[in-house]
Amino acid sequence: MVSVIFVDLVGFTARAERLDPEDVHAILTPYHECVRREIQSFGGVVEKFIGDAVMAVFGAPTAFGDDAERAMRAALAVRDSVDEMNEGDAQLDLQLRLAVNTGEALVSLKTRPELGESMIAGDVVNTASRLQQAAPVNGILVGEETYAATRDAIVYEPAPPVVAKGKAHPLAVWLAVRTATAVGERRLSRQPLVGRVHELGALHGIWERTVEERKPHLVTVLGAAGVGKTRLAVEFAGAVGELNGRTVRGRSLPYRDSSAYGAFAAQLKQLCGIFESDPVDVGIRKVRDTVATLLGDEARAVADHLAILLGLDSEGSVADRETLFFSVRGFIEAVARDQPVVLVFEDLHWADASLLDLVDMLASRLRDVPIFLLVLARPELLDTRPAWGGGLPSSTALQLESLAGPEARELAMHLLTRLPLSQIEERAALFAETADGNPLFIEQLAAAVTETSAEAGASLPTTVRGIVAARLDALPSAERTVLLDAAVQGKVFWRGALERMTDDGERLSELLSALERRDLVRRERVSAIEGDHQYAFKHMLIREVAYDLLPRARRQERHEQCARFLEEATAEVGESGAALARHWRDAGDRTRAIDYLVAAAEQAERTWAKDLAVDLYREALGLVPEEDAERRVAIRRRLAVAHQAFFHMEDARLLGLGEQEA
Repeated sequence: MVSVIFVDLVGFTARAERLDPEDVHAILTPYHECVRREIQSFGGVVEKFIGDAVMAVFGAPTAFGDDAERAMRAALAVRDSVDEMNEGDAQLDLQLRLAVNTGEALVSLKTRPELGESMIAGDVVNTASRLQQAAPVNGILVGEETYAATRDAIVYEPAPPVVAKGKAHPLAVWLAVRTATAVGERRLSRQPLVGRVHELGALHGIWERTVEERKPHLVTVLGAAGVGKTRLAVEFAGAVGELNGRTVRGRSLPYRDSSAYGAFAAQLKQLCGIFESDPVDVGIRKVRDTVATLLGDEARAVADHLAILLGLDSEGSVADRETLFFSVRGFIEAVARDQPVVLVFEDLHWADASLLDLVDMLASRLRDVPIFLLVLARPELLDTRPAWGGGLPSSTALQLESLAGPEARELAMHLLTRLPLSQIEERAALFAETADGNPLFIEQLAAAVTETSAEAGASLPTTVRGIVAARLDALPSAERTVLLDAAVQGKVFWRGALERMTDDGERLSELLSALERRDLVRRERVSAIEGDHQYAFKHMLIREVAYDLLPRARRQERHEQCARFLEEATAEVGESGAALARHWRDAGDRTRAIDYLVAAAEQAERTWAKDLAVDLYREALGLVPEEDAERRVAIRRRLAVAHQAFFHMEDARLLGLGEQEA
């Protein structure tokens, strides 16, 4: 299944007859380069140039699952870029006709272009050509399959059917207008939300007051694993979007926790449009451009501090953490002045102390802006910070409990529609009781039964690990292999890394789609690595069970493959240092693990996350062999300095002083 783009200049053949060949070349060369650049920027492959016509394909030789959407975004970008070329040179006056069509094609991976061979063959190509010829000037016509695949991401207008040569019936077509969502975002289909009416009502009420009074508010949603904290946040974010607010999410993870401010750094990158795969200079430029637009005269110092926090500036330094936090505060306030914002901090119980301090600072010191800080955490957060939220001017804690009996049974019945009607009510009651109202456990029980034979489902597992393990064992072999390999990366994983682990790469998109349909993993709306697809396990427990099912030797091999992927995909150690260290450690390469741990510790020190630096230096020291006395002494010395700085910071915090005063 591929999506084909045709781009052609309007009236250029007649125009070229009146021009010198050098003038024709001078026009076509930048035009071709513009079209190629935009198509390739969205992962497309330019199949051929035929004079002023260009054909490109998405979905071959590698399919990514959102090929039609990327093709549409590329077509819109081509149109906009050619408009910019015209604005820069009034003599050009280039006009286009474009079309995108999606369908099945024969793809040859052994094409010989020098012999005139094409990679793509099939009716999808011929139809795309016919649509392009029928498109209005500077318009983009799309076929039925493309429209169906992209109507949530692209705004369309209906267009008259196209009578195409060789077609028995007129073709239904639509005219593309503009994008409806940002790159990487999509609307996910989900089961209806059951219960949570009071919780959603509380969030909506606080949001309305936050916007109306321009008064920041911290809401902490506490609940056990699997109780539905993230689902509640997703539903709330949808409502916020409908009210012209913006939601930016960041997650703290126990494995890929590569920086002290990981969740906030993810939010900051989204706000600045930065991918982890961006070169350092590109990332710094994006930070500076964003901050300059928002802050004007104060921009340079704030941008420099944010670049240090993101790990983009390895040479820079901040005088103290108060200065760093003040810059963060100024930037977030500027963001919220343009549009009300929800900052979602997922799994904050896994966050480093420095991030907890940052969230606490934002909640206590932001002023006169519509900022909603939504923290999702397990109750363990209160073990770390017993007074979390206490003493703040605007703070609310919501305890998310398991579903009540009727709601739990209702959820189970939604999930059991594939069973015979006579079994649904009985099984729903059993699942609700066995899972104790935990939505995740109910989902896992239902999936384990509906995806196995009736005989296999007759004996139900009674523990969460048993539920998840039984479900993974019931998967087809190829899907199970992919899921286990993905578990090595962590809760979040990338398609690019999985490509290194499988010999069945051509089926990888199909297998990932199957796992997503089974609700074991989900495709993330935003990827930290440009051009790659980012996924996450539906729940950490699924990842933990899958990881435990891997033989030790295979884990070691997969950790090395993950480490090499991250080294190539990320521009600097920055955000990925700790993750790289642990992959190399588990791959058996202590030397590389030590190097990355030390680099991550140095980054933590630069951002005044001294407690994290202490932990990272200790971890590095634990990997250094006893016989390497010189390196042990060097790391001990760094550990001692970081430890002393941490104690000074703690003293300052207790006394209510800044770092410099301490």
